[in-house]
Amino acid sequence: MAIILDAMGSDNFPHPEIEAAVNFCNQKKEKLILVGNEDILRPELVKQVFAREYLEIVHAPEIVEMWDKPVESARAKPNNSMAIGIAQLKVHENSAFVTAGNTGGAMFNAIRTLGRIKGVDRPALPAVIPTQNGKCVMVDVGVNVDCRPEFLLQFAVYGCTYAKIMLGIQKPRVGLLSNGEEEGKGNMVVKETHQLLKKSKLNFVGNVEGKEVFGGKVDVVVSDGFVGNVFLKASEAVAKFMFDSLKSELYSNTRNKLGAALAKPAFRNLKKLMDPDEIGALPLLGVDGLVLIGHGRSNARAIESALAQAQRCIDANLLSEMKTAFQKELKH
Repeated sequence: MAIILDAMGSDNFPHPEIEAAVNFCNQKKEKLILVGNEDILRPELVKQVFAREYLEIVHAPEIVEMWDKPVESARAKPNNSMAIGIAQLKVHENSAFVTAGNTGGAMFNAIRTLGRIKGVDRPALPAVIPTQNGKCVMVDVGVNVDCRPEFLLQFAVYGCTYAKIMLGIQKPRVGLLSNGEEEGKGNMVVKETHQLLKKSKLNFVGNVEGKEVFGGKVDVVVSDGFVGNVFLKASEAVAKFMFDSLKSELYSNTRNKLGAALAKPAFRNLKKLMDPDEIGALPLLGVDGLVLIGHGRSNARAIESALAQAQRCIDANLLSEMKTAFQKELKH
């Protein structure tokens, strides 16, 4: 097994990536390939103490910046860390690539180098959302802004497969994100997607609003990448606002501070449940390889979580299971 890490992906590269790589090698004793500008990486790694036999550097002199356009950057910077890192997936069997870099760049390079799983029209990015009684997989959360109904049907297949393999939910309930629970609600794409999901073999329970998602009514929620991204970022912002406001209130006077001290374990558990750094990154579903994408603002802890998530995807044979799911879908 080999995990390949884009050392030039995060906003603060390469420091979070190096710290995460060092900790991973020391704790997991698994092979890690660090892809990036060797002239930048080696001086930083010399300062670290770690199990060096587990770490390999692959030189990539160029960087895809967050503001770069995917196609233009691929042409102008062919030796970027994403392109070279994703190409390593074709060299190493049973491997996964992790980046906290430009999402569009990761998708473009993944499709160009690895191709799509047979039957896939558009790859999509999921998110795992905590709910009242467990977790919910949301697809798509940012890769596909404009979608056709058949794309959303495929996103539902992605989400169900991920929920089964990674979350252990045997018969995931699928909901379609809309502005109302009634069948006639939503724009034309949502209305047409509703009919496709009704006719599918999936466990479709109908349209859902945000409250049903967090209430635990569904295990998979489907949307286009524009709506999904807005939903996810708004949810994260609300969660942060609530925690910050609660913290400010709890430490406003001595009596509240005493109550906060007693409730500290509960708040710690709740914060862990809501913290996106606990997962770190999720796989780009639909491409013929394991490519995991995290936040650009990822710190070392988030990237360590992303590496652990990559290892879980490899161990669970997620890519093979996704291919099998689409073979079954094509037969229908």
